[in-house]
Amino acid sequence: MSAGTIPGGAGPADGFADLTAVDRRRQQRAWNWYDWANSAYYTTVLSVMFGPYLATVAGRAAGCASGEDPCSRTVSVLGIPLAAGSLPLYVTTFATIVSAFLLPVVGAFVDRSPRKKMHMAWTAWAGAFFCALLFFVKGDDWQLGVVTVVLSSVLAGCSLVSYYAILVDISTEEERDGASSRGWAWGYLGGGILLALNLVLFLGHRSFGVSEGMAVRVSLLSAGLWWAGFTIIPVLRLRNYAPRGVVPARGTLVERSFGQLITTLRELRAFPMTLTFLVAYLFYNDGIQTVLYAAAIYGDKQLHLSQTVLIATILMIQFVAFGGALFFGRMAARHGAYRLILTGVLIWMVVVIAAMFLPARNAVLFAILAIVIGVVMGGTQALSRSFFSLLIPRGREGEYFALYNAAERGTSWFGMLLFGLVFQFSGSYRPAVAALVVFFVLGAVFLRRLDPEQGIREAGNAVPGAA
Repeated sequence: MSAGTIPGGAGPADGFADLTAVDRRRQQRAWNWYDWANSAYYTTVLSVMFGPYLATVAGRAAGCASGEDPCSRTVSVLGIPLAAGSLPLYVTTFATIVSAFLLPVVGAFVDRSPRKKMHMAWTAWAGAFFCALLFFVKGDDWQLGVVTVVLSSVLAGCSLVSYYAILVDISTEEERDGASSRGWAWGYLGGGILLALNLVLFLGHRSFGVSEGMAVRVSLLSAGLWWAGFTIIPVLRLRNYAPRGVVPARGTLVERSFGQLITTLRELRAFPMTLTFLVAYLFYNDGIQTVLYAAAIYGDKQLHLSQTVLIATILMIQFVAFGGALFFGRMAARHGAYRLILTGVLIWMVVVIAAMFLPARNAVLFAILAIVIGVVMGGTQALSRSFFSLLIPRGREGEYFALYNAAERGTSWFGMLLFGLVFQFSGSYRPAVAALVVFFVLGAVFLRRLDPEQGIREAGNAVPGAA
């Protein structure tokens, strides 16, 4: 048994019951720091900087002239010709598919480990290392960018499997919504602060005496350093917790991992409410991710807003989401996470329909809609994580959260496909945005089929008072 590991067993020693409320809150504060740490990667790298930069670097290799945007000439990836301008999308899609297959196996391993925080740490530090290597992507060396971003993205997903599983060890059912909401809020704040600093460097690169490309490379490097550096805090402060309720398995580590994966997939039939929520989350989360990705395109190409307005809006969403996560967390204490998630999905329906009718060049209305997006985005994402934790049988946290992440990562391209197809056939981004309402409608339909109390009891967890 490793130092600091709390032994499992029956009664109060099993789980979080042996921790006082003060001690649990201290552990939750330490846990929040990893949201702060990894959000820098998702905001600065994946959401803002990496895609346009890789397209530019690949465009040079393809022979596109400076200012030719987007570049339709191709580069060869394993013998397959791909348009330079589309390369970032293909790379991200490939990373999500790899993650969808890998994460359940990682989750099975995490459930059997008494050192969850160290698995989180080592995968985080490895991911941050590959993220930092993006600094060396320059000229026409797009291959290094492809390899490093795929590895960093997959490793980030692996670290989150352990991170989410730890939430169950450090909080009671009653505390889960608040703990998850504070974590998401902390993540939005940390990611927003670094993104703001990087955008200052990027927009004022001449004042700092660096080229635009160097400003991007420094920003990518800063995300890796931020991610690695702040991960040290939860590693030092979090405890390790012994695995509980793990089904005995034989064979090698890989055989045991796949064996538990198969067992979990079979068990899902015995937890219909858990499966129903996973399907609902698959749909409405896909809609959320697509809206966030398409917002800049819609604002630029359809509403003809300036880059200054769009950048300011991106930052505003990050900081508004900080407050939105905390607000939804407090409301969940009164009304329950399930009701707040369903309310959030209904608000998303209104958002995408309203976006269709936004007048061009009206920055004020665009900003108002962005504020609504920030509030509801922070709330729905935070409460989805905590609510799903209540639908997981004890000892299966890593495996089930791996399925949760796999559902998110492996299908998050459906929304972009629909968005692109509607634009291609209509020639306008307005109906393309409105078409995304289908994902929220389907999410709401499955949520309405869910009985939260039944699902929580079936998983063997206590029903929070506001559920």
